[in-house]
Amino acid sequence: MLFDTHCHIQFQAYKNDREAVLKKSLEKGVLMNMVGTQKDTSRMAVELAEQYENIYASIGTHPIHLHSTHVDEEESSFLSREESFDWDYYADLAKHEKVIAIGECGLDLFHIPKDISKEEVLEKQRSVFQDHIRFALLHNLPMVIHCRDAHDELIEMLSQLEVLPKGTIHCYTSNWDHAEKYLDMGFYLGFTGVITFPPKKTDPLPQEWLLEVVNKIPLDRVVVETDSPYLTPQINRGKRNEPFLVEEVVRMFAKVRELSYEEAEKITTQNAKTLFQLPL
Repeated sequence: MLFDTHCHIQFQAYKNDREAVLKKSLEKGVLMNMVGTQKDTSRMAVELAEQYENIYASIGTHPIHLHSTHVDEEESSFLSREESFDWDYYADLAKHEKVIAIGECGLDLFHIPKDISKEEVLEKQRSVFQDHIRFALLHNLPMVIHCRDAHDELIEMLSQLEVLPKGTIHCYTSNWDHAEKYLDMGFYLGFTGVITFPPKKTDPLPQEWLLEVVNKIPLDRVVVETDSPYLTPQINRGKRNEPFLVEEVVRMFAKVRELSYEEAEKITTQNAKTLFQLPL
């Protein structure tokens, strides 16, 4: 049994074959946490989770949706819709039993609107992330935390909290220095298909730093994810990602840590169930 702790099968990338994608992954024994990024994708995640056994949902507002900005990634290009954190709306969703976490939320300094200063963007992101933290603590739910180009800012913010939430740093790609600080605060780190990528010839250090984290992280703090439809593992690079490919992340983690695939599968699945407060 595998646990893809972060996927977005409710996104438009699967509008023509969503049921088939879910069925394929479920038949391969993959549990899924379907993660919302704004109100509509959060609600859809909950609705799909309630239709399928072994699918769960996370609800929240992604920082790129706090301002309207053009997002151009390898797998998609779109204009984000400006939206804030609607406490009452999410409180209604949080009543559903299949909701296991709050997020995707956090800080993002990679996608900065051209007409807004970095300081103004960061100020709003911090305020909305603080709302998510209060909400998660109130509902006793862990968090799925997004961070891109803002680890120093995120660590500073978290270190100032009197009460830390539980949670995972989604799609971890930074260095051991940042990783150690998150681990000291009790967080899990989520690894994606990025750990299967070869180092860039022009700049190999980021991949070397990431694999150092994979090699050093305590075995009880690692979870695996696909971030589908994004970040497809190297074996299928260039194609749309799917939850069953979390097996490639597990395979790479096992290789780096010199574990059997079965050992890595058991460790990461048990960690995910512990994080999300699910029966082992």
